[in-house]
Amino acid sequence: MGAVSRQRIAVFGAGAWGTALAQAFSSTHDVRLWARDMAHLQTLALTRENRRYLPDVRLSDTLVFEPDFAVAAQSADLHLVVTPLAGLRETVRELHRLKPRTPLLWACKGLEAGTGRLPHEIVTEELGSDAACGVLTGPSFAAEVARGLPTAITLAAADDHFASRWVAALHQPRLRIYANTDLVGCEIGGAIKNVMAVAAGVSDGLGFGLNARAALITRGLAEIARLAAALGGRSETLMGLTGMGDLILTCTGDLSRNRRVGLELAKGSTLADILRDLGHVAEGVSTAREVVALARRKGVEMPICEAVDALLHHGLDARSAVERLLARDPRHE
Repeated sequence: MGAVSRQRIAVFGAGAWGTALAQAFSSTHDVRLWARDMAHLQTLALTRENRRYLPDVRLSDTLVFEPDFAVAAQSADLHLVVTPLAGLRETVRELHRLKPRTPLLWACKGLEAGTGRLPHEIVTEELGSDAACGVLTGPSFAAEVARGLPTAITLAAADDHFASRWVAALHQPRLRIYANTDLVGCEIGGAIKNVMAVAAGVSDGLGFGLNARAALITRGLAEIARLAAALGGRSETLMGLTGMGDLILTCTGDLSRNRRVGLELAKGSTLADILRDLGHVAEGVSTAREVVALARRKGVEMPICEAVDALLHHGLDARSAVERLLARDPRHE
């Protein structure tokens, strides 16, 4: 399929990932970036730098900072929502009110607090099953994307034509995008890898070593694949960018916020203090509770997620959480 002409893209959410995607796409498209915090947006416009979330990255002169949500929505050929997952439903609902039937992408990962919904389920509830929409996900640290370092991610949509069209429009030499139609597999991989990263951070922080980390990553991938299959996802998806790729990056990379949560828990810091000092959303914290509940409803065994949930929300100490996993009875792999 040939390349799509220059598009008008509105990006909603000026955190690290929203800013990075806006920066990347502004080289080939007309991009407006909106943020809920008007003071933050004004600072971005004045300094051409997101010092709060992406320090030391000079933002493109072609990137427009738009304070008016309605103007951003109504002027766009594509809506790209990069809020935390907690803001996805409200944002999609308002976009639909302002400019219905505009193609939509989101870059949120996790499970909705209280409902356990995946992002595509939230969007379907708000827009209907025939909406032109999809998710951008995969192994990517915002700071590297913003600096133009080579990255490969996935655009997943139920409609293969939609996925192919927007891959053609957004794909770049240093931000390579691959189409997929397995929304469930892609989103489960993107959600649960954050929980696994907390476990890997705890293990590393306690000095359990590289062997233990490799075991956690490998068994973590098995847990993710089991739940994805129970929800209708494809096993081969979890062997690709949004499964194994995203899991390895988040469990091993020093830029991972969820891994950092685990490292700090291993030091004995409280979760409240960690999240306050982090300054970013760590989706694995809320996702752990929801994925355990979802797994129980589906009858899927997920011991790593259960240990992380117990550590984060039920008072289990870090060393006991990891030792509980390492002491599990032997079984066939």
